[in-house]
Amino acid sequence: MRIALFATCIGDTMFPQAPQATVTLLERLGHEVVFPEGQVCCGQMHANTGYFEKAAQLIRNHVRTFSPVLDGQWDAIVVPSGSCTGATRHEQALVAEHVGDTALARRATQVAARTYDLTELLVDVLGVVDVGAYFPHRVTYHPTCHSLRITKVGDRPYRLLEAVEGIDLAPLPEEKVCCGFGGTFSMKNSETSTAMLADKVSNVMSTRAEVLVTGDYSCLMHIGGGLSRLNSGVRIMHLAEILASTKDAPFNGFQSFAPSAQEAVIR
Repeated sequence: MRIALFATCIGDTMFPQAPQATVTLLERLGHEVVFPEGQVCCGQMHANTGYFEKAAQLIRNHVRTFSPVLDGQWDAIVVPSGSCTGATRHEQALVAEHVGDTALARRATQVAARTYDLTELLVDVLGVVDVGAYFPHRVTYHPTCHSLRITKVGDRPYRLLEAVEGIDLAPLPEEKVCCGFGGTFSMKNSETSTAMLADKVSNVMSTRAEVLVTGDYSCLMHIGGGLSRLNSGVRIMHLAEILASTKDAPFNGFQSFAPSAQEAVIR
């Protein structure tokens, strides 16, 4: 297959190891990955905070950039983020309708139908669960809110992780509870966000995992900051990084620290 990569703005600017690992993995599985250079933000941040006109500008760019999938130039669009996949599917057309651009809404819906979270692409489209990965570490998985409730990736991440050779997958207590990030929620409601983060970090540490993994680096950034400030020793990795790692070629994006959302904005 020929697959277009939507790297996402946080992946492109702060955590490139996630899109890099996505490319490494898909190419190892025998597929061609292309990177449409016109891509920027999908508009999720602007839409979530009520800046619909600004969001619509970004959505127009996104739809224009990824429309070649509708002409058969690519077979699918892959996104290493449940959050951005969900925004593409469930926000872009709504925002376009809100600003009165019905043509954009229609086109956005068509592009969204060919857009997949990485786990969906692997399991549903490519029909693979065992991707040949090797990762001999104790790992716990946090299913992010958007991946659970918007994109609805279900058990796909667990199935992919369970098939990794050498992995010790530890259940995360209260796994479906939000980590407190929520984009600008963590800035506007910092005390509540910090309390939620403390609970999540405590649960992660209780698993005695070496690595915390999710499918969204936004949440990893938030939880990773909390883990780092406690000197927990727990590392953070995107699911794609683990799936890209093999015995012969361990993926080299193994990260030990990511700033919290607050620290990232200040920097």
